[in-house]
Amino acid sequence: MIEQDAITELVLETFRLNGRLLASGDALIADLGLTSARWQVIGAAAISPVPLPVAHIARNMGLTRQAVQRLADEMERDGLVRFAPNPHHQRAKLVLLTRKGKTAFAAAMKRQGPWGRSLAAGLNPRDIKLAAATLRAIRLRLEHQAESGVDNA
Repeated sequence: MIEQDAITELVLETFRLNGRLLASGDALIADLGLTSARWQVIGAAAISPVPLPVAHIARNMGLTRQAVQRLADEMERDGLVRFAPNPHHQRAKLVLLTRKGKTAFAAAMKRQGPWGRSLAAGLNPRDIKLAAATLRAIRLRLEHQAESGVDNA
């Protein structure tokens, strides 16, 4: 029962943290025409060594394909991304950053450095790495369960 209480506390705190991270990220980059959700999508496209379709961006970021498609469509209308033919799949267009999208992403990342340093100030780097490793292990377990159709309820 102690493990169940501990994981429940961690999950609830993660939900709270996620909400605060999204709100803080939104405030950090609002004037760039971005939201935290848009930043996630253009970030996934920007850091990938190859152009990705919406479904791959969604999978990489832990988002739904429908949510990423909606965001990509909005960002295309705003000139942040464009769609290109995919030689591997006729219907799954590739998401490419435009010059405007690259500029917005670079500006967001320039702000992310000082923001990240302020969040980490006074925290033990080893504790941060341990927290990240713990969250990663839980995410991977959930992904494995989803892929294998395991329902542990």
